[in-house]
Order: sequence, then structure tokens, then C-alpha cells
Amino acid sequence: MSERIASCGNLCDTSSLLLRYYNDDNLSAGSGMEMDDRLSHLEQRVQLQEDEIQLLKAALADALRRLGCCEELTQTHSRKGAPTKVRQILQALPSKPLTNGYVQQKRLGGYPSSPSSPKKEVIMSIKRKSVSTERLSTARREMADSRSRTISTSSSTCGKRDSPASTVHNIKEKSTMKKSPSKSKECSLNAEDGYVRMFLRGRPVTMHVPDQLRDSYSLDHKVAVPERKLKLNWVYGYRGRDCRSNLYLLPTGEIVYFNASVVVLYNVEEQQQRHYLGHNDDVKCLAVHPDMVTIATGQVAGTSKDGKLLAPHVRVWDSVSLNTLHVIGMGVFDRAVTCVAFSKSNGGTHLCAVDDANDHILSVWDWQKEKQLADVKCSNDSVLGAVFHPMEANLIVTCGKSHLNFWTIEGNTLTKRQGLFEKHEKPKYVLCVAFAENGDAITGDSSGNIYIWAKGGNRISQVLAGAHEGGIFSVCVLKDGRLVSGGGKDRKVVLWDHEYHKQSEVEVPEAFGPVRTLAEGKQEELFVGTTRNAILQGSFSGTLTPIVQGHTDELWGLDVHPSIEQFVTCGQDKQVHLWDTNSHQPLWSKVIEDPGRSAGFHPSGTVLAVGTMTGRWLVLDTDNRDLISMHTDGNEIISVIKYSPNGAYLAVGSHDNFVYIYAVSEDGRKYSRVGKCTGHSSFVTHLDWSTNSQYIVTNSGDYEILFWEASNGKHITNADTVRNLEWATSTCVLSFNVFGIWPDGADGTDINAVCRSNDRGVLATGDDFGKVHLFSNPCSQPRAPSHVYGGHSSHVTNVAFLHDDSHLISTGGKDTSILQWALA
Repeated sequence: MSERIASCGNLCDTSSLLLRYYNDDNLSAGSGMEMDDRLSHLEQRVQLQEDEIQLLKAALADALRRLGCCEELTQTHSRKGAPTKVRQILQALPSKPLTNGYVQQKRLGGYPSSPSSPKKEVIMSIKRKSVSTERLSTARREMADSRSRTISTSSSTCGKRDSPASTVHNIKEKSTMKKSPSKSKECSLNAEDGYVRMFLRGRPVTMHVPDQLRDSYSLDHKVAVPERKLKLNWVYGYRGRDCRSNLYLLPTGEIVYFNASVVVLYNVEEQQQRHYLGHNDDVKCLAVHPDMVTIATGQVAGTSKDGKLLAPHVRVWDSVSLNTLHVIGMGVFDRAVTCVAFSKSNGGTHLCAVDDANDHILSVWDWQKEKQLADVKCSNDSVLGAVFHPMEANLIVTCGKSHLNFWTIEGNTLTKRQGLFEKHEKPKYVLCVAFAENGDAITGDSSGNIYIWAKGGNRISQVLAGAHEGGIFSVCVLKDGRLVSGGGKDRKVVLWDHEYHKQSEVEVPEAFGPVRTLAEGKQEELFVGTTRNAILQGSFSGTLTPIVQGHTDELWGLDVHPSIEQFVTCGQDKQVHLWDTNSHQPLWSKVIEDPGRSAGFHPSGTVLAVGTMTGRWLVLDTDNRDLISMHTDGNEIISVIKYSPNGAYLAVGSHDNFVYIYAVSEDGRKYSRVGKCTGHSSFVTHLDWSTNSQYIVTNSGDYEILFWEASNGKHITNADTVRNLEWATSTCVLSFNVFGIWPDGADGTDINAVCRSNDRGVLATGDDFGKVHLFSNPCSQPRAPSHVYGGHSSHVTNVAFLHDDSHLISTGGKDTSILQWALA
């Protein structure tokens, strides 16, 4: 056996493959294929070989584990503890994480790709190899079918660790197997042995029906959508990291800005938010009409659930009623709309927009007629701003990398005059542009200079050299004609008088990062958006205080406080925030050494555990954020960390395929490892505790469901031991009570998170298409109906109900947003 394994491992040696490749007449130099094509073809063949090898290894490991289980059963009646041959072979096998037979590719930055990253890099790379894929998937299907024909019904998933008797018993096909009529891979019910089997990417997933339901359960029973619904209540965070000119004060006293695919209207005094939800993907730009009621917002191209491209476009809407008035440019813009602006001097009848095509097309529209008037290639380099002149209706100014351009609209053409820097320092980037009361253009650039461009011309009339250290990201002309500028590197907000002499300055605290955009508030008030996704409010006579805060990088970790209205989040920005759902502000924030991935509160609420991307996990005091202890288990992502309901244990699920179990004492302040759950053949994704704190159930990246004894980490193979257990939470995406959340054709990574309400009435899920779903609980019928809610623009990575079920919290991955939903 060990010789076979060695030969299997040797298949990885690609030198023989290279020789075969170069001896292949069809692919010789004379065949006409370009060198790049030949290299690409070779890489694909090598990748395919590796995939097939990993598939074989996974199947072999599975078979060996079952043999090992048989040996252990026989040994319990003879001598105990001696290592078996199978166990020795198993230890020699590589423990690489597998996803359904695919190797987990490494991302740039050294972290494995997330199990449900929106691009699905690994799967997509296989899909591209159309011919080879058929061979691979056929092999996988045959393997899955052969396994499903011979496995025990008392297995947890894919027939793991059966007793010999049950294996023999199950080789016979069950006459009681009830199949749905349409597809061969539909859900099936085995009434005799009491299990349901569904398929994800061709792999069988077996789930045991509780005894009290075995007689009455049917796959054909229809489930209703829940009576309760979600309503978006609060959006945490702001998109300042890569967007500009996206913060304005409206006459209603609301500030308007955006995050993910939601445009937020936030009344700071009344602590109320309203939300415009017309967009279906990331909003990238925003403009307010001169009437101060009509708003235009532009979005990126998206992808719908069925893979169709959603075109980038501009939506013009009413900020009072939140009704969409016009949709502009559907099918015209490329990739994204990055700049948008209304004309000012002609009553705002025109709108200009710049898209993200290679040539960054500038287009002008009669937005009320939804008619394009003119368009032109703006620049090969990035365009960072486009605004109409406040006094000349036919003049647009654009700025960006290496350029400042003045565009004149004549009929359906746009003619360009470049800004001439002449003897002055030409900056790498012109970052922002605004207009003085007299019509002069004012620009801030990456060199820290402010240039004044005389009205009607394209030459510099005045220079404020070194106005800031580093770039100037925003300039804003106040109603009284004075100028405010915001610096990047120096984080300073500077006030200039009418002659451009410095009057006053205030500094943004380092934690909130450089200034991104500026907006005038009431009286002396100022709003400052920052590149670290915060909005601050203040004045030159006082300080700047944060009114909106958020994460700045991909966000996965979420848990709710067991008894009060608080929740914790952690992300790859190395930030841990403890939030209050009433004030919508962090009670505290802490920077940790490693990117965060998972979080869990102790049942007492006095401490919380945070898992990181590096195998390290830490325990923090919830009152004062002090570090209580730090531990390391392996060197891979800690994907889930969860205390038992009685607080006596902590389970730490890792991407190294193991679950580490710790005994917890002194109210969450002392930890000692008591067990290690070994048996998954892929990374651990989700974990739940039984209500009596004695058992754990886990899911993994290759769709396994395994059960464990908490006190020692021993794997449970008898279905009757776990069939009727009651689970304290329902966060595993694969189990009998939730399998109806999976839609038709799901690939096993489409649903990232599930959570059951504390009254056990509803289930919420977060998926890879930016949607939050609300299902009735239990959800034990295939393809159950649900309420669906948009707002996130990236994969929804986590969902959690507050302790009293008043709200649901959801986190977005790449969009870094946190949404708070009222459950009514």
C-alpha cells in the first residue's frame, strides 16, 4: 500500500510531463502555435495532472480512513493503543487542504483564497480547461457515485468511518430510496435508514432525520416564506478608501454619502438614516443637483446570480421620496461610472459622466430626456474628477493623472484645452478641482501645491506652493468665499482667506487616516471624509470627532453579545471593533498584529476570542479591550472560533483541517488544550455546539458534516448518537435543519453563512451574490422560498441575530460594510 502511495506522489514530478510535451508532434515548434500558447497549454496540462492527483489522494485517504476505522473496531476487542498499519500510512499522506479534490490556491499576500471568494479563482481556473474538465468531473462523478453506492447510512457525509456490518448492509440498493423525478442528482430520502442525501458539485451530502420526524417527513412538503421581514435600519461605514467627492450636506440636515450599493442619507442630529436602494452593485460616484433635492449616483458593472452582466449606469433620484427618476447610460458606459456632475448655470439641465474604459470616455447628457448629447475620449490615464463650471454652462473641467483639461461643449462635440503649467512644477496627479466665487478654477495636486487658474483661461494666475505636505485630496469653497483644503500625508484641514492666506488649520487624528473629501456644514461646521472610511464632524475652533466609522479591508469576523445590544467585528485591516447597536458607534477599537478572520463571545459576555489569518488567536476583555491571552494553533486561517453554551470549552476551527478544543476556566481567562478533532479532509468552515455542551458538529470545504465529542475531540461515527441532538446555534450551512437554503445548481461555496434566530422562527443567510435571505426555520425541504434583500455589493460573509432578535447584522467581504436590519 505504501509503495502505491509513493508512486502516486511521484506523479507530481512534472519533468516527465515536460519531456512528453516536447516530444508531442502536435505541439512541436513547427505546428504553428505561438510560444505563449504552448506555455499556456503546458501549464493547463500540469495543473490538470495535479488536480487529478489530489483527487486520487483524497479518495485514497478516504478509503484508508475507513479501513483504519475497521481496524480500530477489531482492536478494541484485543489490544488497545498499538499503531495500525493503516494509521502509519495515513500519517504519511500529505495533509493539504482539499476542496472537492482541488488544491487550495495561494493568494498574493500568502493567504489561501477564501472558501467563498466571489471570483472562485480555483474553480474558474478549472472551468477554463473545457476538454480536460470533462475528464476530471467524470472521474469525480464516478468516484462519488461508487462511494455513494457503498457507504453506510450512519456516516456523517460521504460515508465516512462506517462499521463493517453497516457497509455490507448498504451495498444492496435500497428499494425505499425516494428520488425526485427530474434530475439524477436531486435530493433523495432513505426512509428505512432515516437520512436525506443532497448533492453539491456532484458530491453526496448525507443528513440524518431526527427520530420524531422519520415517520412524517417528506421531501414534497412545501415550506412558506416567513411572515417576518427585514428592513434596512443602519449602514455602518463609508467608502472613502477609493472614491472622491462623495460627501454633501442637504437642506434637510442630512449628509449624503454611499457604502457598498447603498446611498445613505444620515441626519446626525436626529441619529436617523434613510437609504436609497436602487443600485445593484458598488456605487462609485455621487453628485447633487443645484436644486439640492435631485441626486445622481453612478455604479460599477456587476454580475447577476445567473452570471449575466449588469451594466454600469447612472441613477437620478429624488432625495425626499427616494424614488428613481431616470436611469442613464445603460449599455453605454464601460466597467464603471467613476465621475458624475450636474451643470450649474443653466438650471442643472445637463449631466456629465466619466466611465472606467481604457480611454475614460467623458459624456454629456440631457438627463431628463435620458439623451446623450456628446462624448469624447478623455484620457488614457485615470480621471479623478469632472465638474461643470458654475458660470459657463458649456465648460467642463476634468483632472487626473498628468492632466487638467478644459472642455467646451459645442453642439455634439467636446473640444479640449489643456491646462498649461509652464514654469510651474507639473504634478504627477491633479487630484481635485473647485471654483472660486469669481469663476477661477482651484486645483490641488499630488505635490502639495494649490494652483489658481484665471477664469476663462488655461493658465495659472496664482500659486500656493507647499500648501500641504504630500497630496491635496480635496478643495472646497465655502459659502462666504473662503477656501478649505484637505491634505493626505499631513492629514491637515486648512482654512484660507479670500487672498489665499492661511487662516487656521485642524488635524485629523491618525487613526482615521488622510483626508479624502470635504463638505461644508451649518454655520462654522465642517464634515471630513477620510481614506480609512470614516466621516468626522467639527470646526476650526474645536476638534474633529468621528460620526461614521468602518473597516477598511475584507471583513469576515462577526459575533453578537449574549445579553446586550452589542456586536464585535474583525477584518483583514487588523482592526477589532466592539459596536453598540443603539449609538451605532464603536465602544472601542483595537489594532491587532494579524489580519482578523473570526470572533466569538464567551457566554458571560466578559471576554471575546478573535481568530486571525495566521493561526494565532487571542482573548480580549470586552470592558477595556485588554489582551488576556494569546495562543497559536497551526499557521493557517482560524475560520471559526466558538465557546460552548456553558462556557467550559472553546472550539477553534482552522484551515489546517483540524478543530482544537480548549477547556476554559476562571470565566474565560484561563485556557488548556484538551483535544484535537482530526478527520476532515478539507478546511473547517463552520461549527456548532450541542445545547448540553458535550458535542460539536463541523462543516468543511469539501462539504463534509462530522460530529465530535467535545471533552476529547473523538470523532463520532454512530448516527444514532447525534441524530436527535439539539444544537445551541445553527451556523453550519450543511445540516438537516438548513439544507433547504441551497438553491438549484449551487456549487457548495455560494452560501457563506447561516444563522438561526434565538426564538428559532427564522433563518438568515449571506451569499456570494451580495444578498441576505430570510427563510422559515427549520428549512428542511429542498430549494425553500425566501425573502431576498440587497445592499451589500460583495459576497456577504457573515450574518448574526442580536440576543433579542430585534435586529440582524450582516457583513460584506470586499465592500467592508456592516448592515443592521430590523426584523419585523
